Amino acid sequence: MKAMYSALRAFPLLLASFSALTFAPALAEEESVGPVIWMPAMNVFRRYATDDPTKLFEFYSDVLGHERLTAFDVGGGTSVMRIRAGASELKFTREVAEQTYQPGGIDNATGLRLWTFFYADTTALSRRFAEYGLPVPQFEPIGDSDRLSALVRDPEGELVQLIVTGAAPGTEYDEIEIGLTVSDLQASRDFYRDFVGLDELQAVYDPVFETMKYPFRNGATTIALRSFAAGLPADTGTGGIQYVVSDVELVDRLAEKHDVTIKQPLSGLPGFSLRTIWIGDPDGITNYFAQTGESGRAVSGSAE
Repeated sequence: MKAMYSALRAFPLLLASFSALTFAPALAEEESVGPVIWMPAMNVFRRYATDDPTKLFEFYSDVLGHERLTAFDVGGGTSVMRIRAGASELKFTREVAEQTYQPGGIDNATGLRLWTFFYADTTALSRRFAEYGLPVPQFEPIGDSDRLSALVRDPEGELVQLIVTGAAPGTEYDEIEIGLTVSDLQASRDFYRDFVGLDELQAVYDPVFETMKYPFRNGATTIALRSFAAGLPADTGTGGIQYVVSDVELVDRLAEKHDVTIKQPLSGLPGFSLRTIWIGDPDGITNYFAQTGESGRAVSGSAE
């Protein structure tokens, strides 16, 4: 049994740890996925174009200071790099042909356009950038707060935000923030609040990008919605969000009931106690729901 769970941890787009999770009963009458989200965080996946992702992996692990996990070969020449960032797992795979990709900044396209990570102070972080021959981040105050922000580019040119909180040196954070640029704020807010069932927090003005930010939280992970110019091209492939749920069939029923876009239908993986469904938000950003053997037992309330 332990060997099976070890294999599941390594499967791409799957959670990093089961130990901190709580059980949530699945009710057919529920109108949102929220009650069956089993993991108190979300994982994130990124697709890259380079033939050699070594520098990309080093950037998110060695430079940004996150825990490097073992890469996993899923067959067909596909390897998944995995990094643990707080309570979430970052997963990196090659681009696939059936999705669209748009380079540029947060306001160049809709899609998953920004990852935000949190640090206590700048000292160790700036030293690691210098050690890898990268420009040291230039931190600036965030509005009138005591927090500092720096924007950097990863080796593929994707935008990353580093926020320094001013906490005691050595403080570590479980939280990450996933920045989505959307075309219709109301439609996206309805999707993440009413269908996915995330907790909608107070909207705030974001002085870094000079626009309003609409946050939605699940445990240690926040999705931040922003909207810029009308008519932006859609990036449906660069990144997506993963949820571990206790009843993926409920997700499937709700998607059918509410006419939500299903990108990959409900299916299983031979040899694993794993069932998944891929759903697109109003901008086609992938929301991937996975039921594992352990999370599935939450349906019956059994921890065995």
